[in-house]
Amino acid sequence: MKIDKNIIIDNIKTIFYALVIAIVIRSLFIQPFYIPSSSMEPTLLIGDRLFVTKYSYGYSKHSFPFSLPIIKGRIFLNSPEIGDVIVFKTPADNRTDYIKRLVGLPGDAIQFISGDIFLNNNQILKSRISKTDIIYCGKQTIEVNTFEEKLPNGKMHNTVYLKNYSFQNSDVFNVPEKHYFFLGDNRDCSKDSRYLTSVGYVHEDNLVGKAQFVFFSSDFRIGSIFSFWKWHKTIRFDRFFKRIN
Repeated sequence: MKIDKNIIIDNIKTIFYALVIAIVIRSLFIQPFYIPSSSMEPTLLIGDRLFVTKYSYGYSKHSFPFSLPIIKGRIFLNSPEIGDVIVFKTPADNRTDYIKRLVGLPGDAIQFISGDIFLNNNQILKSRISKTDIIYCGKQTIEVNTFEEKLPNGKMHNTVYLKNYSFQNSDVFNVPEKHYFFLGDNRDCSKDSRYLTSVGYVHEDNLVGKAQFVFFSSDFRIGSIFSFWKWHKTIRFDRFFKRIN
């Protein structure tokens, strides 16, 4: 059987064009991410898959696969707002993707006093909405209190704290120019900007994009996604297309 070379060439071209289109969409528009940890509970759960818009804050080298140094600095910068849930490259290695909530802008001062957050000497208000919830911290479950926090710009979201706050008091965190301060919503089970040697302040060039909505969610701790007879337990249908606030 004779193989038509033109058909092979056309197939190769089709695959190449498809790859180019996929890379352009991933780099400039939207990219899927998977949530592997509990640091953003209750907003994001382990097993959530979400879409992140790459154009929300402009572009840097971290917008491209493997952080290729195509761009120097950041172009088309749109400043993020306090309360945004953002994917960024952790400053520790400039490779690992983290997702946290933005709490401090350049020039802001953040301090923890008796477990409460003070932003520029003003306490971030929070009100308890449940006495005790059970959530994950790593592979273990912990008992937490759930609060609704209200940020200075009016944005509201839920956070959880251990009954006895593990992070009670701190020195003042003064956010440098062109840097941002991030926290996980699971406040006592999150490696974030409070830990200066492992995360610390995040440079604007490290921003990857803004988390928009969950498009799929499954709990692999109950069963594999391939175990279709457990889908009624493993797949969280109520989280499909859930917007991230």
